[in-house]
Amino acid sequence: MKIKETAKVISQEKIATDIYSMWIETSIADSAKPGQFISVYTKNDAKLLPRPISICEIEKGKLRIVYRIVGEGTKEFSGYNSNDEIIVLGPLGNGFPVLTDDAILIGGGIGIPPMLQLAKTLNCEKNIVVGYRNELFLNTELEKYGKVTIATEDGSTGTKGNVIDAIKAEGIKGKVIYACGPIPMLRGIKQYAKENGITAYISMEERMACGVGACLGCVCKSKDVDDHSKVNNKRVCADGPVFNAEDIDI
Repeated sequence: MKIKETAKVISQEKIATDIYSMWIETSIADSAKPGQFISVYTKNDAKLLPRPISICEIEKGKLRIVYRIVGEGTKEFSGYNSNDEIIVLGPLGNGFPVLTDDAILIGGGIGIPPMLQLAKTLNCEKNIVVGYRNELFLNTELEKYGKVTIATEDGSTGTKGNVIDAIKAEGIKGKVIYACGPIPMLRGIKQYAKENGITAYISMEERMACGVGACLGCVCKSKDVDDHSKVNNKRVCADGPVFNAEDIDI
């Protein structure tokens, strides 16, 4: 059940360049699942559309979001302090299936945050692979829940290259992949999973407008015809953001 409410900021800190971690007190936490997201509204009446932000952690009565400043809306959020009010809608979208097979969790850039709650939730052997340009964040927290392998574009930490390079270099194995990140990364993961006979669930990153499936502003190509749009599209906000990689054309 989606809830729109005025929540309260518990705390906020900057954890990397332009990347912030915010805990909020909200009843949305009572029904949220790993891989879902919330829509956050600005206080600027000229900006009607909310900003979709993935859920990083879920605790009783509170959620953690980790986001990057990419525009005026997220810049506004970065200025919020403890006890400030924040309008949110959620939980939104479909999260990751919680399976018991040995898993590879893969996060790239701002696709890393949802891997934290998923890692906490899964009760299986977990290899966690995270990709950065250079500056690290959340890696030490992820280490509490599985073996973490790091890839950086400049080679400053871990494997030089992308997450697939790191998986191959370290000989990482698993029966199911969970991933979130930019489209080129997800495209590579889909191909890697197909070549190795691994089931992959990917969380799509797309610009969104309504966040609830009404506007068709965040569609992606799919194998099947969507009941809503009657074409080979899926709405990332409502049908996703998590899909079986084989069901999506990327």
